[in-house]
Amino acid sequence: MVLGLPRGGVPVAFEVARALGAPLDIFVVRKLGVPGHWELAMGALASGGVRVLNPEVVQAAGLTEQDVEEATRREQEALEQQEAELRGGEPPQPLEGRAAVLIDDGLATGASMRAAVAAVRAREVASTTVAVPVAPAETCARLRGEVDEVICLLTPEPFTAVGAWYVDFAAVPGQEVRRLLGESARGGGPS
Repeated sequence: MVLGLPRGGVPVAFEVARALGAPLDIFVVRKLGVPGHWELAMGALASGGVRVLNPEVVQAAGLTEQDVEEATRREQEALEQQEAELRGGEPPQPLEGRAAVLIDDGLATGASMRAAVAAVRAREVASTTVAVPVAPAETCARLRGEVDEVICLLTPEPFTAVGAWYVDFAAVPGQEVRRLLGESARGGGPS
């Protein structure tokens, strides 16, 4: 089962699923941003209610338990809304006993992917692989202790940001995610 992390990971996952002849689904993850510095991840939430925190960021930002819980509630609502919008009423595909390949367009800290890994593992998958086009070497090294395999095509030094390694890093619209899921379900390639 190939699982694309919306939205940027879905076009990558679509191509991998097509090449493997495997089914494609989404696995929604939301970053938990530090209040006032929303781009700084203190952790992440994933489908199924799994939360992963980065204690170093929480402590460095001086966040209270209440700060973390408020951010979690807000992002849980957004996660549920995003999942409903992208699935278009379709239920998630079963994962139990299957090999799961989690794909994103790249990793920076890996917080979102760690949340996805924890949530997928809780569903009793046979194995878990993380596959991304680009990430820092140290992020890949940390993930190797949590999954069966990490596949990363490029680990540049210095890393800077995921978007720096793309010619076009425009946001992937929800409509495109739904189109790719539908196309994959019909067994087709890109239109």
